[in-house]
Amino acid sequence: MPFDFERLEPEGLILVSPKVFKDGRGFFLESYKRSDFEKAGIFGDFVQDNHSRSDKDVLRGLHFQKKEDAQGKLIRCTSGRILDVAADIRKDSPSFGKWAALELNGTNARMLYIPPGFAHGFLVLSASAEIIYKCTREYAPGAEAGIMWNDPQLNISWPVKNPLLSEKDKVNPLLKDAAL
Repeated sequence: MPFDFERLEPEGLILVSPKVFKDGRGFFLESYKRSDFEKAGIFGDFVQDNHSRSDKDVLRGLHFQKKEDAQGKLIRCTSGRILDVAADIRKDSPSFGKWAALELNGTNARMLYIPPGFAHGFLVLSASAEIIYKCTREYAPGAEAGIMWNDPQLNISWPVKNPLLSEKDKVNPLLKDAAL
């Protein structure tokens, strides 16, 4: 199998490490193979791919889509370095409000699978970074939502005090006030 799958906490998060074949010409890796992902317990069709580029100290998030439009995501940083964060916002989950953070970068090629019911965000640690991510639901503008990046209830350990935020992310509600 060209992937190693490691289950993380909160439950549902899976770190995916692809096997990278390197030689003097460069590298090759499989970034997704449905049969292997299903064997690892990752189900659902990926129906949309997104590509994002951001500069140092840009923080995007925490984003999610509500209810039936909730997205599962497979996140991969293709260049640079990011701190990728997923927070459990499933009200009936024993890990509600818990989060995980890990570095993804263009060198380690690791990916993070985030199931529906999580808010997602990332902080760019390098001069710039690009991420590509697959989604299990198409973007639905009416279902778009967010949570404040520095919500004290979540208490995420971001390594930046004054990140660069979008106007929307500056006014996201706290978790306790968010329409989940």
